[in-house]
This record gives sequence, C-alpha cells and structure tokens, in this order.
Amino acid sequence: MDIPLISLAAPEAEVSAAIRAACMAHGFFYVLDHGVPADLVAAQFAWAARLFALPEADKQAVSLFNSSARRGWEGLGAQTLDAAAKPDAKESFYSGLHYGADHPYVQARLNGYGPNQWPQGLPGLQAQTEAYTAAVQALAERLMRYLARSLDLAPTYFDGFMADPMLTLRMVRYPPHPPAAGADVFGAGAHTDWGAITLLAQDDIGGLQVQAADGAWLPAVPVPGSFIVNLGDMIPRWTNGRYRSNPHRVINANATGRDRYSIPCFYSPNFYARVEAVPGTVQEGTEPVFTPCTAGEHLEQMYQKTYAKAA
Repeated sequence: MDIPLISLAAPEAEVSAAIRAACMAHGFFYVLDHGVPADLVAAQFAWAARLFALPEADKQAVSLFNSSARRGWEGLGAQTLDAAAKPDAKESFYSGLHYGADHPYVQARLNGYGPNQWPQGLPGLQAQTEAYTAAVQALAERLMRYLARSLDLAPTYFDGFMADPMLTLRMVRYPPHPPAAGADVFGAGAHTDWGAITLLAQDDIGGLQVQAADGAWLPAVPVPGSFIVNLGDMIPRWTNGRYRSNPHRVINANATGRDRYSIPCFYSPNFYARVEAVPGTVQEGTEPVFTPCTAGEHLEQMYQKTYAKAA
C-alpha cells in the first residue's frame, strides 16, 4: 500500500483527483505545500514536550475528567482504542476551539463545546496552541472543499455543516514500547478515527502503522514538512461507503528509546449536522449503506465505547 504525497500547490483538479484515489483506496494521504508555517509546527511540539514534563500534580489539576467539554490532560492508560488490547500507553492533552459561556451549545453542555483548561506555570502555551489551532482549522476547511470537489459536488457543499465545528487538538506523548510487552500492548490500539478528517503532525520517531487490505500493518513514515491526513468514520457515512476510514495504530518501538510526540487535529462538523449519503453516492433503487445520524450522536457513542474499559 502506497500512501500518496499530494502537493496542494498543484492545480485544483489534479489535487482533487489524487484525493479521490487515496480516499477510495485506504483513506490516507500526506499533504505538502499546505501553508501551515514550519516554525509554528515546531513550536507546538516544543510546547508539548514542556507540558508533559510538568509534575503529575500540575497535570492532574487540569484533568480531562474534570471538564464537561472533555478538554485537558489524560494520563497513561485512560483510553482503550482496541477493545481486545490493554489500555493505551499514551499521555494526552486535549484542547479545542473556544466557545464562550453564552454560546447555546455550551449552555446545553454538548460534547465538544466549552472552555479549554490550561496548566499553571506555562505562560505562552495558550497563545501558541490557539495560533496553531487556527492554522490547522483553515487547512481542514480547505481539505473539506477538496473532498467535495472529489465527489463531483460544489466545493462549498460541506461549508454549512462546518459552522461551529467540533474541533479537537490533541498533543500526545508515547513512551518507548517495553521490549517484553505482549502482543496486546500498544501506544494506541488499532482503531479508526471518529470524525470527518484528521490532520496529523508527527515527529521524526515514527511508529504510526496503517492496515493494508491483506491485514498487514505498514509504517506511515514521517515526511518532513507534511501532515498526514486520514478520513474519519463520518466520511464513509457521507459517501455511502465509497471513501474509506482505515484502521491504524501506534507502536513506539524506535531504537533510540525516545518518547514519540504527535499532534493530531480531529476536525468534525457541527454537533447537529446530519451525516447521510451525499448526492450521487446511492444508486437508484437501493438503500444507503449507513443509517443517518447526527455528528454529535456518533461521537458520543464512540466516547462511551473507548473509555468504558479504562473506567
């Protein structure tokens, strides 16, 4: 399986065709010439390292589980992405778009809406993360327009769904994989992502693996200056199965014994967006493959599933 490298500097028709081919094959591709400044990405990784180096008590003070919006720190083993495996060996910090207390979605306590938590003693983390989030949000919106074009829809087809989106930025630290670990131990167990698209910045360690059609696990090798983009489970729903959301996992088994850092941005539509087959994807006389649902309903089901074992 080849994960293609797609330059967003190419003509739009060429980019859309390349994205269509990748999405039909396995739902993974790299993007280059994406417009997110390299120094902004590097700074986010540096702040992530500072964040995870904080004392445990400082991180626990901004625990994810103290936040109705599911924002904040999450310790090792708090999530289990593969139900057949041990809890994930990773440490995370979640943030997202700021929605004020007067926003109706915040008042309704909807998942994905509300304030961020920022740890004491790290001045500058909030400003940096908000700048980085704005940059990757703009890239995500651009990619959603390419996805629409790839489906022979108007480039703006998804725009209405993306008003007040559920965007989650996650900084992640993966400790080195224990040499004697069993076959059921992973940094992140095999899973598909839940939302629309994921934009992943990864360091030079490697460890991300993508499942090929024959079941083999193949490395998604770090490519300098790129983001890895993969489709979440909402895209197969929107495309009636034409585009794929592919399983992937993380094993930090690098020879250097270093921590691995990654920064995925999970971009999802509005909580109430109806996710159902788009025009042109259901053949006449047949029923859609997936039952329509709202984006919020889908994400809530996935949260309950992946945190139940850790709880």
